[in-house]
Amino acid sequence: MPRLRIQLSDWDRRSLVLTDTPRPDCPDCRGEGGHAYDYGDHTGEYAGTEWDPCSCWDESRRWTLFRLPRLPGRRQPERDPWGASGYSDEPPF
Repeated sequence: MPRLRIQLSDWDRRSLVLTDTPRPDCPDCRGEGGHAYDYGDHTGEYAGTEWDPCSCWDESRRWTLFRLPRLPGRRQPERDPWGASGYSDEPPF
């Protein structure tokens, strides 16, 4: 049985999404949804982190409820760090 929650998504376009969540009483992942472990390259240096999802949930199970409208807003002008003249009279030290 899925444990559903509403989540705000910013990917592609802001929308409200209904997602499945990990089982909080899962003995394998303890409600975290999976296991993360670090791995190294051929020299033994850190090369990244892998994520193995737990079988108590399906992270691809998500349904978009509706997309949020884009609000017309003012665009912020780019700020010139040197002022309008293009240079500064402040010493560099």
